[in-house]
Amino acid sequence: MDQIISPEIFQFILPPKAEFPNNPSLPLLLYKQVLLPFEKHPDRKVKKIFKKNEWKNSWTDGIYDYHHYHSTVHEVLGICKGEAHIIVGGPDGTKIHLQEGDVLIIPAGVAHKCLSASKDFSCVGAYPDGMDYDMKHGGLDEITYALPEITKVPLPENDPVFGSDGPLKNYWKESQSAKSAGRT
Repeated sequence: MDQIISPEIFQFILPPKAEFPNNPSLPLLLYKQVLLPFEKHPDRKVKKIFKKNEWKNSWTDGIYDYHHYHSTVHEVLGICKGEAHIIVGGPDGTKIHLQEGDVLIIPAGVAHKCLSASKDFSCVGAYPDGMDYDMKHGGLDEITYALPEITKVPLPENDPVFGSDGPLKNYWKESQSAKSAGRT
């Protein structure tokens, strides 16, 4: 049985920066303490939850200690052990504290970087429908190519934790509706 609790959700709208496109249409979402502690093999259990909800191509590791983003896919990070301080949105972005049990859903184009982490920190990353990810490091030369790719990334069918009825669809659908109505 999956160990999931109702989330406390925080959303962050990250405007474009000179070298990082971010994603002003879709908020980055932080589900605090949504995964209950797993005593054994937390990475396997988090991967199983993500896979059940069609977020695949998963890996277990830390978060890179340099600013980067993906222009062709959205990403989810499930924190399995420890804690980390990250920054999202680029060098002058928003700092976020992540800890075991948190889930971070990063829209395509949003820069992220690990500032510091506990020695035991590990997370599972995955992508909707197992899509491959690209790696962008920020730079004016990348923006020209990245922006059209970001706008083509489809919304996921499922929330990575809660499936087809999860809160992701509401947060991202509302953002897309506001964009199409010219309210962003």
